[in-house]
Formats: sequence, C-alpha cells, structure tokens
Amino acid sequence: MELVRAAILGIVQGLTEFLPISSSGHLILVPALFDWPDQGLAFDVGLHVGTLCALLVYFWRDWVRLFVSGWRDFWKHGFRFANQAPDSQLLWLLALGSVPAALVGLVFNDWIEENVRQPWLVALMLAAGGLLLLGAERLGRRERAMGTVGVVDAVVVGMAQALALIPGVSRSGATMSAGMFRGLTRDAAARFAFLLGTPAFVGAAALKAKDLAGETGAEYGELAVGLAFSAVVGFIAIHALLRFLRTRSLMTFVHYRFAVAALTLVIGGIRVA
Repeated sequence: MELVRAAILGIVQGLTEFLPISSSGHLILVPALFDWPDQGLAFDVGLHVGTLCALLVYFWRDWVRLFVSGWRDFWKHGFRFANQAPDSQLLWLLALGSVPAALVGLVFNDWIEENVRQPWLVALMLAAGGLLLLGAERLGRRERAMGTVGVVDAVVVGMAQALALIPGVSRSGATMSAGMFRGLTRDAAARFAFLLGTPAFVGAAALKAKDLAGETGAEYGELAVGLAFSAVVGFIAIHALLRFLRTRSLMTFVHYRFAVAALTLVIGGIRVA
C-alpha cells in the first residue's frame, strides 16, 4: 500500500469514526468503490489506534477528573453507588455501559470480521442507521443534560454500542441515537457516546495488537502515516461535531447515509450487470 492511499484511509477513519456515518463501513466501501485491494486487518487496527489517541487527547481532562474522583470515593464508600460524587458515578456508569460491547466483541468479533464485510450489507446498515438517527431526531425529547445519565441510560447506550460492531451501523451514530431516545440533548448524547467509546477502543486495540506482528518496515511506515492522519483528523472531527450539535440537528448525516447507501447499491448493481 502506498503512502498516499494510507493517508486517504487515515483521513476517512478520522472523519467517519466520530461523525455518525460508520468508519468500519467506509473502510470497506472506499476500497471497494475505487477497486483498491483490501488494506488488511493490521492496517485497520493501526487506524483505530489513531482515533483512540484522538479520544484520549481530547478528553484527557475528563478522564483524569473521573479517575481521581472514582478512586477517592471508592476508598471512602466502596461500592455504595448512591454515596459517591457525580463524577465517580459517571465512571461506574461508563464501566457498566462498556459491558455489552465487550461481551459481544469477545464472542462474535471473528465471525463478524469474516461474514459481514460485504458492501451491499454495509449499504443496508447505513440506511438502517439513517432511519435510527431520523427517529432519534423526531422522537427524542432532547431535554436532559449529561449529569442526569443513570443506570438505564448506560445499559441502553451500551447495548447500542454493541450493535455497532456490525459495519455500517456506526458506533457514534448508534450510541448518540440511543442517548437521544433516552431524552439526552444532542451534545450530551455525543459526549457520553465518545466517553463510552474510549474503553471499547482500548479493548479492541489490545485484542487485535497481535495482528500488527510480522509487518515489514515499509508496512510499518504506512501504518504510521495512516495512524497519524487518523489521529489528527479524528481530533478535529470530535471538536467540530460537538460544536455542530449545540445548534444543529443530525439530519445532515441522515441524508448522507441514505445517499451513500443508494450510491453503493447502484454501483454494485452496475458492476454485477
């Protein structure tokens, strides 16, 4: 893989991981649409490490605050959730919300990687995810702030994150939609979704680190380029989306998902014909 293609895929990953349009789906669709050979699982792992870096850098203050509060309250109150400070409670809720994706990933990840990477299926999931976003916009009350997140919210959003292991669904899209269905504002739903996604990224990177073994020097160079572009573009995408959602709806992404799904199916139909 040449460096230019590595950079393009890094940009695609950085943008689509945090915008609600599915990074895994685009990493399948972009090579398929341009007749590029599959970049391989090791390269995808490198791109996801890049977006993990973007998350950790952007939210590092939040994580330091949460862990300091959680450690202090654990020693004072143990597992007595109701007695803990809001930041400590949020840390426990993020841990709870991470369980569904961890369980589904451990059991089904290999099967998903081998059986659901077809462009036509990604297109269908893009359309289905667009309908989910549309429903969240139309039906969500969008009146609750981040501080109101509770146990039920964590479980519901966590289950949505588990569904996002299917390419085309979108982790950010599914979790933001679930949060909005639970009444969170767009900004609160996005922030909780990004925080909840961090443990999932760490776990996925740790599980797939072995796939980076055996790469050649040239391949490591391409990985470094893809990772760097993914991290920088991902950081910008997080900041831009959080600002965007304070005043704008998700309808732009609904329309985009429907358009890309239709285009993919049309191109696939023409190639088959």
